[in-house]
Amino acid sequence: MPEERSKSLAGYRQGMAIDVTEATFETEVLARSANGPVLAYLWSPRSDACVAFGQVLEAIVAGTQGKVLLARINVDENPGIVQAFRVQAVPAMFALRDGSIMSEFQGPLAEAAVRQFVEQMLPTATQEHINALLSRGDEQSLLAVLDIEPGNETAIVALATMLTARGEGESALALLARVPETEDVRKAAAAARLSLRPPDDYDHQLGQLLDLVKTDDEARQQFVDILEVMGLEDPRTAGWRKKLTMRLY
Repeated sequence: MPEERSKSLAGYRQGMAIDVTEATFETEVLARSANGPVLAYLWSPRSDACVAFGQVLEAIVAGTQGKVLLARINVDENPGIVQAFRVQAVPAMFALRDGSIMSEFQGPLAEAAVRQFVEQMLPTATQEHINALLSRGDEQSLLAVLDIEPGNETAIVALATMLTARGEGESALALLARVPETEDVRKAAAAARLSLRPPDDYDHQLGQLLDLVKTDDEARQQFVDILEVMGLEDPRTAGWRKKLTMRLY
């Protein structure tokens, strides 16, 4: 987990201006906004005003020295993103952090106002300190993050993973209960719950549980937990999901 966090931050800082499409929006904008502020710039190459505005914007973002990622989105080629952002005019800017829009502006804007918009996205000294601690990723640093920000999901998931690995599943679940359920939280919780049960082969466990999932809530939850831990990368997962669906419906 610490290494993954360090790689995520390193990947975030590589290339502070990127071109994004509907196919890459989730990974290049939403996912990367979990590691730092992302400025989505929606523009059209057919507009001279957009081209000029983009040059000014890129220079200002470059001045943040990697603290803000600029994601350029061609509105002519990506109507789905235009609809999602409810864009009424270009150029348009949307500041994102943790997958949510922090602020936005649509239409032309003076250079001084653009600079102010970008500067408001910059992390505070406290946020930079938290990012440094998260990059270290050791238990002491993660605990220090929670002293500053008790609900920091990244630190909580990383700590819960450590607790689970050393056989403290109950403590891991108590820690994860502090934050709303997300994909990372759900997966960490599934691993913690499974750690409290006797280890066994996943296929064997799933085969035994399959006959119970329709009438037994606990069995169904255990079945889902195993699939969460196996992950989509496990070639068996899709088959067991299909069996679960067929059995439930």
